[in-house]
Order: sequence, then structure tokens, then C-alpha cells
Amino acid sequence: MAKNLVIVESPTKVKTIKKFLGSNYEVAASNGHVRDLPKSQLGIDVEHDYEPKYITIRGKGELLASLRKEVKKADKVYLATDPDREGEAISWHLAHALKLDEDKMRRITFNEITKNAVKASLKNPRKIDMNLVDAQQARRMLDRMVGYEISPLLWAKVKRGLSAGRVQSAVLRLIADRDEEINAFVPEEYWTLNAVLDVQGSKKPLEAAFYGTEKKKMTLHSREELDTVLKEIEQEEFSVAEIKTGERVRKAPLPFTTSTLQQEASKVLNFSTQKTMRIAQQLYEGVDIKGNGTVGLITYLRTDSVRIADEADAAAKEYIREQYGSDYVAGESQVKAFGKKIQDAHEAIRPSDIGRTPTLIKESLSRDQFRLYQLIWRRFAASRMAGARYETISAKIGAGQYRFTASASHLAFEGFMAVYTQESEEDEKSQSVLTKITKDTVLTKKELQEKQHFTQPPAHYTEAALVKTLEELGIGRPSTYAPTITTLLARRYVIKENKNLYMTELGEVVNQMMKKAFPSIVDVNFTANMESLLDKVEEGVVNWKTVVSNFYPDLEEAVKQAEKELESVKIADEETDVICEQCGRNMVIKYGPHGKFLACPGFPDCRNTKPYLEKIGVPCPKCGRELVVRKTKKGRRYYGCENNPECDYMTWQKPKPVEEKK
Repeated sequence: MAKNLVIVESPTKVKTIKKFLGSNYEVAASNGHVRDLPKSQLGIDVEHDYEPKYITIRGKGELLASLRKEVKKADKVYLATDPDREGEAISWHLAHALKLDEDKMRRITFNEITKNAVKASLKNPRKIDMNLVDAQQARRMLDRMVGYEISPLLWAKVKRGLSAGRVQSAVLRLIADRDEEINAFVPEEYWTLNAVLDVQGSKKPLEAAFYGTEKKKMTLHSREELDTVLKEIEQEEFSVAEIKTGERVRKAPLPFTTSTLQQEASKVLNFSTQKTMRIAQQLYEGVDIKGNGTVGLITYLRTDSVRIADEADAAAKEYIREQYGSDYVAGESQVKAFGKKIQDAHEAIRPSDIGRTPTLIKESLSRDQFRLYQLIWRRFAASRMAGARYETISAKIGAGQYRFTASASHLAFEGFMAVYTQESEEDEKSQSVLTKITKDTVLTKKELQEKQHFTQPPAHYTEAALVKTLEELGIGRPSTYAPTITTLLARRYVIKENKNLYMTELGEVVNQMMKKAFPSIVDVNFTANMESLLDKVEEGVVNWKTVVSNFYPDLEEAVKQAEKELESVKIADEETDVICEQCGRNMVIKYGPHGKFLACPGFPDCRNTKPYLEKIGVPCPKCGRELVVRKTKKGRRYYGCENNPECDYMTWQKPKPVEEKK
């Protein structure tokens, strides 16, 4: 009997796909990549047209041997690795490692692991797309060049075990720049003023916020400005100057891309980007559903497209019509205009079957799988539904030359909100008293509420906010966001506390060094430009070796310069005026895994060490002693009193010296 061999990436998929194909098909897994550049050397022949030197990945020899046996038995070999650059490259490497005959080798891809999708892919086999392979090869080589050339420099100048990365270093700089912005922030004062008004014929009062004059909006920057307004309206009567009613439509959200799924899972489920991708991978590859065996629950998880297949769109609309009624079905399909390349024209992330509701399969899923599947299912269902409609009413209240405003909205038709509400959606304002007001309604001043505020610094990046920024700037690709953030956390360049990302001292040292020696590597525009060049390789417009050969000589030159000039960045032992009580020498500042500490320069004869307290020249507002820089256990910097634990004063914001406040 003629045999067909299908090779996929993951062993989990083997079970799922085997179910769909008859005894005529054998299914095997490559377990990801089988060949890569060697770890012990650059692995790129820069003298001979930048030819990469691929070797079999350690531990993959046996697996390749068993795959070769299967290949010999087969008449046709279908390479069914993931439908993206990485998957295309794995297929190409497999073809080389298994010495596949072009006549019997075919490449197939499917966006979801369902019987229809797998069978359809077998009817439409193709050759390996070398443009996709070359884009992956170029990315891999650029990343190797940066890591291989710069990491040893960091080892030599700072400490062993550090690393630089083409995308990683640009992302580190983004986080560092935001931290600097926050530290340099100077709060500005402003005031708000609310008028609480009794309404004729109503028990409930109306609350209106100060707007400005009839012609322009005003911000009250100081107590003096507020007092001027208060004085001018003291004797004025409040009256209704204008009333407007209207309707506001909130559009249904678009289905998830990799980036928006990571952002929403972070906000709503408190998942890290890495956890989101891990669980989405499980849902895509297949979960054992009671009564159905192993089922692929969602479409491919690495995508920046919001496109939905016609059949899935029709099935979703039919489901909504049956469950909610025709009014809830979206009119024309929503399309988002993307200014940038949409990778591989994949579909968005959606359930493989809209009828497989989260409740229906809850018992077969782990808690985290259920929560993520439910999020994806609801978002997709919502994307095929009509918008939510609100009835709005707003009033301008006059008091002499000044105006106050009040507004309210009422949900008239829930539309997509029947299945999905986003965390960021504001609460409805329920000033029902507004509906009873006309221009003739008599208003009486009950009280004026004044409040002092200060502007807030920009927020620290969360994983969700960082992913959003990376997508907007065009840095990295959906598949790189999670591993990049994970690497920064693993290297302790960045730490995470209460969802927020903070630079550590080590991260600051590495970032400063990269900015000084390799400004282009950490430049976000340069990194985004490299990304668009890789897209052009994928489109067949640019030759991949041109990208690599243009990049390497500049990098090599920068490394040579840095080797000569970067002595000063090496963390030298800075002498202090603290005397070692054991041997009388001046103690020096050393760097450990948790930052600076004081050590005796007489080591190993004298092993005395002490905590290092860096003074910032600001007295403690509580006891008058000096404020010093301290660290939490995780490495986040804060400012506390040197007299701790006797004085417990602490603040996250760097206090300004007294003279700066004048």
C-alpha cells in the first residue's frame, strides 16, 4: 500500500492530525528545529558570501535517523510545519537533513488543525517558499551576529553571563528611556471645581464640572486662579445654557492578533506574554475533549492579520442570529487598514468552531486554558456582532461668563457587549436627573467642591503596554515579543512588580554601554527599518545576503572601536571615605547580583563587606538624616532614610534637593 508521510513540528499535533487521515498516512514530529548555527562559533563564513554553516542540533541525531527510516518507506513526504517564516525554514532544514527528493517532497500549511483544513491542505501542496526561508535565515544571522559579537564584549567589560540582542537591546532602551522620563518628571499643580446643584422638581442633585468660559476651555493651574473664578461666580445664578441629546455607537472590537491577544490577556487575566503564548499553543495544537478526542481549538497563534475566512465569518453570523437575533449580527465586515505588512496573510486568532462554546468544553480544559479560550471565543463572536448604541445627553450650565458641563449616557442596545466588554471601557454615567432638565429648569447652588491635583508622571511599562508600543514602532514580530521580554527578565536587566516593568542597576549599566558603543543597535528606528527589510526579503524584493552583508562590516567596526574605547564603562572599584574597621583601608564599591556593596580592597587577606548606601544629598523629611538609595529584594530602586530601621521613611519617586523646590 502506498504510504504518505506527514511531518509536523510538535508531537501534540501528531495525535490530532492522525485522527483526520486514514491508514494511508503516517504522521511524525520534528520537535521544532533540527539544524541551526553552531553555538561555539559565529557560524557564518564572512569571507565567502556570508554563507551560513548549519549543523544538526545536539540531541536531534536519533530523531533524524528515525525520520529517515519513515521517509524511505514513504512515496510522498508532506512537510506540514507551522505556516510562517520559522515553519518554512524548519521545512527547508528538514528537506536538507533528510536529503528529500524534490519529486516526492511537498510543503503544506493549514491555519487551524481541523479535518477540513488538513484535508484541504493536502489537495493544495506547493514547493518550499525560499523567500520565506531567506527572510528567516537573514533574521537568524543578524541576531547571531549581534549576540556573538557584542555579548563577549559585555562579559569582558561588565561581567560574565550578560547578553545583547538585536531586538532585545532596543527594547531595553525603550524601558530605560521611560524610567528616565519618570525620574525627570516634575509634577504640575491643577484644580478641579464641581458645582452640586438642586434641580427644581427633582430629589436628586445634579453635579456639573467646571469647563471654562462660553468660548474656551480653561485649566485652573493654581489656588489663585480658582479663587478668581470662585469670587466671580459667588453672586451668580446657575441656569441651563444648552442641552444636547444624541446617539453614540461603540464599534465591535476586531478579532485578536498575537499582539492584541497578549495585551488583553495581560490586562484581563494577568497572564505574562510568555504564558499567553504557551497556553495558546496548547489550544492550537489540540486538547483532549471528552467524546471528541484531541481537537485543535483555535487558529494559528502567530499573526498580525485581522482577516477572517469567509466560511468562519458566515458560521459565526449564523450562530449569532440563532442565539441573539438578527439585530445583533454585524452589517458589513470590519476591516482595519494596516499601514504595515501583515505577516503571511494569516487569519486572525479565532476558535476553529464557533459552536464549541467555552461552557460546552469547560470540563476538558485546565483553568488557564478555559480562561484564554473564553477570551478568544468572546472576542471573535463580538467581532461579528453589531455595535453597541448609547443615548447621550449633555448640558452646559451657565454661571455669569463661566460654564459648567454635565453629561450622561444610557445603553440603548447592547450589541456586541452581550458577549464581550473590554476592561478599559468606562462606566456609564448615570445622572438620570439630566433627562428631566429643560432650558427653563430652575437650578439652585447647593455647594461648590474644589480639589487640588498634581499631574502624574508617565506610567511604567507593563508587558501589555510594551507589546503595544513594539507593534506601533514596528520592532520585532508577533513571535518575538514574548521571548524578548522573557530574556530581559531572565537576565535581570528588568524586573516585574505588580505588572510594572522596572530597570535594574545591571540593566542600566548594559543599556548605557550599548548606547555609547552601539547606538544604531539600540536605535528603535534602525531596528524597525531592519524589520521592514526582512519583510522585503519575504516579498522577494530584496536579496537576503545583501541585508546581512550591509549589516556585518559596520557592526564589526563598532565592536573594534568599543574594545579600544570602552575601558571606562567597565565597572571600576570606586574608592569611598568609609574606613574598613578590620584593616584601616578605604573601602571600595563593588557590584554583586543585587547591585552595589562595600568591600575591602585587601581581599583575599581582608574579607570585610558592608551594604553600600548611596546618599542623594536630600535630608529625610521625617528625621533630618540623609536619604539613600535602597533596593527591594527583586532589585527595584527606592529612596529611604539612612537611619532605617529606626526611621521608616521611604518613597519610590526620587526626592528633589531642597533648593530645587524654591
